[in-house]
Amino acid sequence: MALSVDSKVKELMKNEAAAELIEKYAPGFKTNPQMKLVQALTFRKLCSFPQAGISAEKLEEIDAALKALGE
Repeated sequence: MALSVDSKVKELMKNEAAAELIEKYAPGFKTNPQMKLVQALTFRKLCSFPQAGISAEKLEEIDAALKALGE
């Protein structure tokens, strides 16, 4: 299954390459204990919250990079 920003946070955290990639854009993705609370959300939904600090442009970059992992 291809990964994207529409994948659940839990799926992205389980995939080491995806987690490392997101960590570069959003430091703390792998280490912040509060991430356990949002594992059922898609990454896109998580980024819709202002606290995430991810712009729409950055979200599209992350999406393209995640999709490239599957190629």
